Amino acid sequence: MGLTYSYDIYLRPRNVARTLAHLAELAPPPRKVPPLELRLPGGEQLVLPFTSHFKSDPVDCSADSTLELDTSIMCDVDDALREYAKTNGPDPEADGRIQIGYIYLTIRFRSSLHPHYASMRFWAATSEMSRMFARSVHVRDAFTGLTAAGGGVCCLFDIGDGGPEQVCWLNGETTNEMISGPRFPDRRALVATWPDPDQ
Repeated sequence: MGLTYSYDIYLRPRNVARTLAHLAELAPPPRKVPPLELRLPGGEQLVLPFTSHFKSDPVDCSADSTLELDTSIMCDVDDALREYAKTNGPDPEADGRIQIGYIYLTIRFRSSLHPHYASMRFWAATSEMSRMFARSVHVRDAFTGLTAAGGGVCCLFDIGDGGPEQVCWLNGETTNEMISGPRFPDRRALVATWPDPDQ
């Protein structure tokens, strides 16, 4: 089995639609694939330039606990992305950005860390993409920027093997702390820093 590194964003459920709208702004130029019509819990409706299970059929997850999307984003090129693109991706665009995808997205409207927070797990499709996730400063900036724009409280980088996650964003600030480190000896200590989800 290959590497499955991910960036995991935690946010209030009411901010999922807002974060998806910001994610859509990072999408590549329009494709031939039809847009995806989506209904979220709470009744919000969105049209996104992505697919779900590689289909564009309308998705009504208003009564579901999870949502799966196939996404792709544009990101500013750095050395790690340039190296990745040599064998795994398209050439950089004229504006200095490069397309990354597919990035699989699993949304849980009740996260495993806190039932009153949702989670958005962006996980790499291949081992090579996972390694690029770990090395690219601009990819990390894209996900911490998405966390900030969507009103998320926390962004973790997870290497998916049960090892400690790295905290990249917390309560409005970038950071570089490890869970199991002095500040956060475990996940419970991290979650204790999150604001009341009802505020």
